[in-house]
Amino acid sequence: MFAAENREIRTPERVVAVTFNAAWNDAGLDSVLDELARRHAPATFFLTGDFADRHPQVVRRIAAAGHGLGNHSYSHPSFQDLTAAGRRDEVLAADRALRRAGAGGALTPYFRFPYRETSPAHITELNALGFADIEFTTDTNGWMGTEGGMTVDRAVTRALDALRPGAIVQMHVGAREGGSEVLDAQALPRILEAIGSRGYRLIDLRTLLTTSPAPAPAPAPTALGPVP
Repeated sequence: MFAAENREIRTPERVVAVTFNAAWNDAGLDSVLDELARRHAPATFFLTGDFADRHPQVVRRIAAAGHGLGNHSYSHPSFQDLTAAGRRDEVLAADRALRRAGAGGALTPYFRFPYRETSPAHITELNALGFADIEFTTDTNGWMGTEGGMTVDRAVTRALDALRPGAIVQMHVGAREGGSEVLDAQALPRILEAIGSRGYRLIDLRTLLTTSPAPAPAPAPTALGPVP
């Protein structure tokens, strides 16, 4: 898990992890949490520290609903434009904000880089702070909204086209510039329904923290360790 850009789970099992990023606002969150609860489906939410400071009640709601929480930096900057000290400050400030907001036991040692920007050197820095990089196999691109040329149908298609054992799907809650349209919240019921109908089950990424490494060859550089 460490020293890697993890974009999938290393497993032959037909499992999929669903994740959400949040940096803007909490638009669509009610629908997302309701749908996850209705299906008893686990998810991991990667929040910025700034979001946690502005919406501490959301952090507590996600934790109370039984989902995992991950770190998505404090202010969502481009990490390649920061110094090593600046990157460190972004990670640790977000961690403090999530704890301050009441993340509690839902908080994971998982980090997701803003703007999909990763590098071996930055991952090494992250690991030294005690965090593992968790990226994604596919992004629905629902965050782009209809103004960005996306539709619910396209978001669903992007998620399902990437289905394979160990896939990690990235979605978003919140809307840019104070908007209210959240395509991923609308797409989620169809995505979860199709995941199940295609013979996959949803996995909680936190289970990987308690899984002992199997006596097998070293994992690929873009894969998480084996699932139970």
